[in-house]
Amino acid sequence: MNGRGEQEFRELFEKFLDSKEAEQAIEDIRKGEQILIEHPAPEPDEQVVGNIKAEIAKAILRKKATAFRRRAYKAVAIAAAVILLIAVGVKLFEKGNGEPVRIVATSIIPKVVWESGHLADEDADLATLTAEVEEIESEILAVKFGENGGNGFTDLTELEVELEEINSSFWEG
Repeated sequence: MNGRGEQEFRELFEKFLDSKEAEQAIEDIRKGEQILIEHPAPEPDEQVVGNIKAEIAKAILRKKATAFRRRAYKAVAIAAAVILLIAVGVKLFEKGNGEPVRIVATSIIPKVVWESGHLADEDADLATLTAEVEEIESEILAVKFGENGGNGFTDLTELEVELEEINSSFWEG
């Protein structure tokens, strides 16, 4: 350990330990370095290193081959799906002679009433119901803005009861 490294370790250890413990930690590091210098690790044999490199190369080739096969299988599956869709589309086009199919539907409401846009005007019950709902709406607004002169609570209760009667009679008949 050089002088600069030792100084940096000392500053670091002194942030967490007192000066005596920091000195002991630096001494331990010096002893550990000395042990490593005195007992170097044996270097591997060149043949062992060559065998390891060969195994790594084989593993890389296997992974590349597997990845290529995986991509090829996906491409084949996509191509098969496209061919299938095209075949189905061609068969459907041949059966229909190229003409779109017309859908015929009927309606409960007469065409004249439906196209007029005024369903309430054509149906007496619906017109009555619409008028009652509009009347209740105007009464609620009057209560809300205090234009009726009452306290609002009893008027609101009456309106709610009336609205409930309309709803029940509408769904019953």
